[in-house]
Amino acid sequence: MGDVAAVLKIMPSGVDVDLATLKKNLEDAVPAGTELRGITEEPVAFGLVALMATVVLGDSEGGTDPVEDAFGQVPDVESVQVAEVGRLL
Repeated sequence: MGDVAAVLKIMPSGVDVDLATLKKNLEDAVPAGTELRGITEEPVAFGLVALMATVVLGDSEGGTDPVEDAFGQVPDVESVQVAEVGRLL
C-alpha cells in the first residue's frame, strides 16, 4: 500500500467569505493521517474563488472520504469535490 495525492476543490458559500480565515479553518480540520501540502486559489466566476487543497494520504479503503467529510464540516464551505487523484511513487 502506498500514498495517494489528491486535489480537492472547495467552494466557499459566497463571495463575501474571508478566504484567509477559511484556509486556516481547513488547515485545522485536516484529519489524522493526512498531510496538507498546500491550498491555492482558483477564480471561478463573478468574484467567486474556489480553494484547491492538495493532500497526501494513505491508499486505503474509503480514499478521500474522511478528508472530504472533514472539509465539508468547516463553516463557510458550500461543497467539496475531488478534482484530481494520483498515486505517489
